[in-house]
Order: sequence, then C-alpha cells, then structure tokens
Amino acid sequence: MKERHLGRSGLLVSRLGLGTMTWGHDTDPDEAAAQLVAFVEAGGTLVDTADVYNDGDSERILGHLLRDTVDRDGLVIATKAAIRPNGRYDGSRRHLLRALDASLDRLGLDHVDLWQLHVYDPATPLEETLSALDEAVASGRARYVGVSNYAGWQIAKAAAWQRAWPGRAPIVSAQLEYSLLRRDIEREVVPAVLDAGAGLLPWSPLGRGVLTGKYRTGIPAGSRAAAPHFAEFVQPYLDEECGRIVESVVTAAEGLGRSPLAVALAWVRDREGVAAPIVGARTAAQLAAILDSEDLTLPNEIRGALDDVSDTSSGP
Repeated sequence: MKERHLGRSGLLVSRLGLGTMTWGHDTDPDEAAAQLVAFVEAGGTLVDTADVYNDGDSERILGHLLRDTVDRDGLVIATKAAIRPNGRYDGSRRHLLRALDASLDRLGLDHVDLWQLHVYDPATPLEETLSALDEAVASGRARYVGVSNYAGWQIAKAAAWQRAWPGRAPIVSAQLEYSLLRRDIEREVVPAVLDAGAGLLPWSPLGRGVLTGKYRTGIPAGSRAAAPHFAEFVQPYLDEECGRIVESVVTAAEGLGRSPLAVALAWVRDREGVAAPIVGARTAAQLAAILDSEDLTLPNEIRGALDDVSDTSSGP
C-alpha cells in the first residue's frame, strides 16, 4: 500500500486507514485480529480508534493486538477524545488530559502517534482545549495532533492559534465525513484544511456502506441498515438522489470490471487534500474487499462523470 504525508507534516501514513469503531460491538476480538493482520500484511499503517468507541473496548482490543499480534513500531496509532461516556462534549483541559491517559492505559502504550479532538466543544474556550494538545506533545504522550468533525471556521481558528506562537503543536489532520454522497465539506472545510496544511482523513468514505450498492433493491438482512443501532445512521442515504449517484457508481464499476466499493473508495482517496480515508469493516472478508481497491486509479473521464452526478449532493 502506498503512503502519503499527513498534510505538510513529516508523518507518513498508508493511504487507507483502518477504522475500529465496530471493535468490541459488531466485531469480536478474533475478527479484529484477522482484520489487523490482513491490513498490516497489505502494507497498511494508520489505525484509528477513539476513547468512546464501545466504552473503550475498541482501544482495549487494539492494545491487546499491539502486544501479541502485530508489530506496534510499524503502525501509526491514532485515537480521539472530547466526548464523555454520557455523550456530552467536553473540551476542557482537565477532561482531555485525563482521557488521553486513560486511552494510553487501555492501549498499553506510552504515546500515540496522532491524538485528535473528536468534536468541537463550544462551552470551553478554544485556547484551553488547544493547550491540552500542546501538553500532550510536550510531555511525549502524543507525537502529532489533529481535529475531527470541526467546521471550516473552527479548523481555521484552531490552526491559526497554533501557528501564532512558537512551540505550539500544529494541527496536522482533520477527520470529517466525506464521500460521493457527502461532498458539502468541499465548500468551506476542505479549503480550511488545505490552508492549515493539514491532511484530510475522511470517515464513512463509502457513504455509510450505501456506495457498495448493497441497498439498491432493499435492506439486506445482517446489514448495518437492518441493525437497530445503525439503521438511523444509514437511512438518510437511502433516498432517490443518493440512489441516482449509487447507480452511476455501479455503471462505472461495470465498465471497469471492478466493484462499486472500489470505485467509490478510489474517488474519495484521490481527492485534493485527502491523506487517507478511514475504512471500517465488521469482518475480515469485508476488509479484504476494501483492500482490493488499492490498485485502482479512476480514469479522468469516469472521475469527471462521478463529479458531475454528485455535485449537488449535500448530505442529510
């Protein structure tokens, strides 16, 4: 798998990242192990988790695998904080640094390679929130820092604050939802990310699974849309407009002799500013299909056609 720099930083990451949000819920430890081994064998390095994923079980499972299954030194471990277990946003310095210590304990590490603010907390002064990033880097508990789910103006403000004084930790990543079904971030967020010199890490690059084409004729049993805890997440992308985009992806895939998944993933992977889409899978078989997209580069004609058919999509 090819690597890219994360924004203008010196950190190299694989151009696909492995997401672990399902680990500890839909994905058991054995399946997680199979996924991680397959990802590493394919040359993947970036593994993304968060302190609130399944009450910390995602980090616990990853920590166990880093000790017993794969070589931690070859991986870029990323985690996130700023959401309490009860769902309340908390960007206070106190909460963030305690959350980082708890994450390191669950992961069994003395540092993470990338620590990200999971959400923007409007109730806490941004300079206080960002001071926690500085402390994390200065203390050696994090090598790089970034943000997640920030609006364009929030990214610009955070990046400018960090650049304003020598010694502050620069923002090197921004993790946002981005796919052929969700292109609204191109208006303000992507320009802010580019100006900040950060790398974009798209989550849900397959449109919450809809761009695989599996929902074209209904909701299959066992799919995420059929699961009570995921149905509400997928439903917004099952409308007529999204269906039209999916059909275009399927047509492109048939013409190339590839899967709709590979076409949709290659499209977002090679957008301006993107360092690595974060891909999640419940099973190792699903991950194998994702990894199979690595060698696909879309022809300009197909990329242009997909741009045109999706340019009015602004998401739910």
